[in-house]
Amino acid sequence: MISIQDALPIIVAIGAIMSAYYLFYSKKCILDPKVFKNFKLIDKKPVSHNTALYRFELPRADDVLGLPAGQHLAIMAEINGKKISRSYTPISPEESRGYFDLVIKSYPTGNISKLMGELKVGDSIGMRGPKGNFEYKRNMVKSIGMVAGGTGITPMLQIIRHICGDPLDNTTIRLIFANVTEDDILLKQDLDDMATASNGKFTVHYVLERPPSGWTGEVGLVTKEMIQKYCPKPPPKEESKSIKMFLCGPLMMVKSLTTFTNELGYQKSRAVSKTDDQVYKF
Repeated sequence: MISIQDALPIIVAIGAIMSAYYLFYSKKCILDPKVFKNFKLIDKKPVSHNTALYRFELPRADDVLGLPAGQHLAIMAEINGKKISRSYTPISPEESRGYFDLVIKSYPTGNISKLMGELKVGDSIGMRGPKGNFEYKRNMVKSIGMVAGGTGITPMLQIIRHICGDPLDNTTIRLIFANVTEDDILLKQDLDDMATASNGKFTVHYVLERPPSGWTGEVGLVTKEMIQKYCPKPPPKEESKSIKMFLCGPLMMVKSLTTFTNELGYQKSRAVSKTDDQVYKF
């Protein structure tokens, strides 16, 4: 009869194999990059007058979505006889099991966004992924500057959560988040809580076009001076890979921000951003 002491190495080895198997399959992306799979809406909560948080169910209660940080998914639906798709970034923590969350702004004249606004709990919709030209890797740069407008916060939040949740990642993040009114600031509590818990690793600065009385943040549109004030400075050429600037928001905003980053001395961004670009536009 084998003693417990003799069996211990076997037990440990089996445990390690089972753990590796579990981690591999729990982290494996549930999505398919080519085929649209249907996911059921299990909850829907308004987060502003025209934006809601949509919670979708994963196939099993212990599944994680497994989407790499920096990647997004596409939602597809047939509207007026045409198949239309739009890209969105989940905002739920990577470790969330059994579900994932999307934050989507609905436009009266939109296609997918209008359809999402009409979606009811219990309905399903097709999604595929991962998509995108960027995938974040631990400590890939020393510092990241982010400028987001409106729902452009979602890809930023995904990366912020990933970095702040990794004690081995020493990257610092400086976020400028622009909106029209204070009520338009999406996921503000999440951002503030992460900033407080990060011990300086992550800071956020808000900009409002129409601030309330007593507002202490920045006012107006994001300017070149704000980027200079809050974001990492353009490094010398030999250290060009030490920082990144991430931009996401309405088209005209991103166009202006691209001009500002060029004028400030950051490397010129391409029309379609790639992972190695210093200035990346989501």
